[in-house]
Amino acid sequence: MSTLDHHKFVFLCGLHKSGTSPLFRILREHPQISGFSDTGVPEDEGQHLQSVFSPANVYGGPGRFGFAADAHLTEKSGLVTTENGDRLFAEWSKYWDLRRRYLLEKSPPNLIRTRFLQALFPDSYFIVISRHPIAVSLATRKWAGSSLASLIEHWLHCHDLFERDRSHLQRVLVLKYEDLTRGSDSRLERIWQFLGVTPLSSGALDPGGNERYFTVWQQLATDEKGRGVYRRTIAQFEKRVQRYGYSLANCEALLPVASSRA
Repeated sequence: MSTLDHHKFVFLCGLHKSGTSPLFRILREHPQISGFSDTGVPEDEGQHLQSVFSPANVYGGPGRFGFAADAHLTEKSGLVTTENGDRLFAEWSKYWDLRRRYLLEKSPPNLIRTRFLQALFPDSYFIVISRHPIAVSLATRKWAGSSLASLIEHWLHCHDLFERDRSHLQRVLVLKYEDLTRGSDSRLERIWQFLGVTPLSSGALDPGGNERYFTVWQQLATDEKGRGVYRRTIAQFEKRVQRYGYSLANCEALLPVASSRA
């Protein structure tokens, strides 16, 4: 039995500013789970602690990386080798407590690399968190330097890629940031049950996390210069965003989603 057989690998996925960092900190506090901490890299993300694949900043960083075709990795990638699996485990193991059964890693590009990670670490668990595209786009605009339309298109593109990859995954749980802020205990219970670990009462995500971004968005509707952007953005993206249970016209609403989506 190899060293990898002693562990269960958990990958937390979601775009920058989708709530992965606070959820990661909650999950790594569980006594059965080990997650990176005090690594010295941004948000203790595993993408910065390995040499097997390129991190998001190689492809433009937040709000941009998903547009690069090479950033989307599956089991068909030439990087999927036994040697690379062993190498990645060795590099990440420096920051895990290997006495714990569940080993947790999170990085934004995971959203479009689930099949790749599953190929390297079979039977992995994937926890995917999505957040309203307005909140994500406005929060990452300062880093990306992109237009609002481009940032929303990036959100949709990455989530579309994940949806196409989703049927290939053996174990995946998809959650909304908004649900985690409105009912953290019950949603965390779903995570503990999904992983098969002992339920644990934990902290909550910021219940007002979206409000400031929604306020900025609504101000565009009444601003003389911003009104056109507001209307064009809704006309261009509303139908596509609604497929994921969100609305640009009514940000506070969480809409029903198709059965193939969460």
